[in-house]
Amino acid sequence: MEVCYQLPVLPLDRPVPKHVLSRRGAISFSSSSSLFGSPDPRQLSQRRGAISYDSSDQTALYIRMLDVRVRSQVGFEPERRVSHPYLCIDFRNLHTRLGCSSESASSAPERRVHRLLSFQRYLHSSRLLRGIPQQIPLHILDEDYTGQAQCMLEKVGNWNFDIFLFDRLTNGNGLLTFHLLKQYGLVELFQLDIVKLWRFLVMVQEDYHSDNPYHNAVHAADVTQAMYCYLREPKLANSLTSYDILLGLIAAVTHDLDHPGVNQPFLIKTDHYLASLYRNSSVLENHHWKSVVGLLRETGLFSHLPPEDSLNMERDLGSLILATDISRQNEYLTRFRVHLDQENLCLSKAGHRHFILQMALKCADICNPCRPWELSKQWSERVTEEFFQQGDIEKKHKLDVSPLCNRETNTVGNIQIGFMTYVAEPLFAEWARFSDTRLSQTMLGHMGLNKATWGGLQQEQALTSEEGEPGTDAETAGGAATTAGESSSKEIPQGNTES
Repeated sequence: MEVCYQLPVLPLDRPVPKHVLSRRGAISFSSSSSLFGSPDPRQLSQRRGAISYDSSDQTALYIRMLDVRVRSQVGFEPERRVSHPYLCIDFRNLHTRLGCSSESASSAPERRVHRLLSFQRYLHSSRLLRGIPQQIPLHILDEDYTGQAQCMLEKVGNWNFDIFLFDRLTNGNGLLTFHLLKQYGLVELFQLDIVKLWRFLVMVQEDYHSDNPYHNAVHAADVTQAMYCYLREPKLANSLTSYDILLGLIAAVTHDLDHPGVNQPFLIKTDHYLASLYRNSSVLENHHWKSVVGLLRETGLFSHLPPEDSLNMERDLGSLILATDISRQNEYLTRFRVHLDQENLCLSKAGHRHFILQMALKCADICNPCRPWELSKQWSERVTEEFFQQGDIEKKHKLDVSPLCNRETNTVGNIQIGFMTYVAEPLFAEWARFSDTRLSQTMLGHMGLNKATWGGLQQEQALTSEEGEPGTDAETAGGAATTAGESSSKEIPQGNTES
């Protein structure tokens, strides 16, 4: 029997009634319909989302919905808020194009359900639903685990791993993370329910915004693959426990969950409710962390563990994800240097192992400049385009354009050179001191070559511009690189742009 919830039409100024909050399903309302287009109400009501009914409430709920169908007759009154139009922007509608066809909106739930069940045969799923015992093994990976994808997974520890090709071969699912968890034997060791685990990974995949050029599920998979490479380094491989490895992989795949495609300063200056909720401190990272906690509790992935262990897992995940805040880069880097200078890192201590996991995740998050040129260039163009899209929104609505977000005064090369000089090189130099291996030297080598390549391209561009308009482009090229170095926090491209 299909259950339909008749949701009330609520002005956003009023608190959400208790009987609405007591339900498992909830709606993520958008107060920006006049700004970014008015999406089909059915599309809003049929997806998982987050709501905060009071921006001053520090215990605002992260409420998710799954397979809740709402009658199509339910409408939404046009809002008449007098507050800033960006307040309570719905992340998922941020890049919505005007004139989206209702046909594509109506097909979204079917695609989601299909992907949710793609890991098992229709026959197997129907037998499970009817309560018939399994006669043959459940093929979790189905066809995705064969052919080219399987060949690529055999080389997942290679630093030249092409995550873009892998994404195309696997249709963007959570196969990579599942494979790594199986490879380490963590599924059996922690007695993880296969169906719950795959449901968790699919929901993680869905909660990354595919409209984001950079902060999407492909970036999450790339960070996870890099994290795996670091976990295999001798110092870590010989010291980390199975719990540490499980924690590191889950943190890597979820570290940017539900990223809106804009940075923290944008949320603060537009009075977004998340900025108020987290008091303008690590806004995005806190949101990513709470989103992961919501998914873990909804899927019950660790529900079989003692409550204390589950809470410790959630807390430690938060510690890792919060470490990816680029605004705290100097804090972590200074602490790392002190440990290395004093040679007092003892990986037999749980606290020191956790700190190294934090540094490994930070490196994985911004490792794009350390990849081979063919991969690094794609990431550079993607993150720059995401910056420029934010700048376009700010221009359109007469807001101050954030540094690095103005496509008229910045270039991909300028931004990347600044990022490598002031952020990536200092971090990876210290990582090489800690783990002086072939991988560390390879990463530094790629970064040096990529930086030189961007510099060469900048010179060619400057010469070409001077031939057309003498004396104009040289100033722009020099100034943008300085801006890149002085930029703060989330305005830095390569990983953490929140991250």
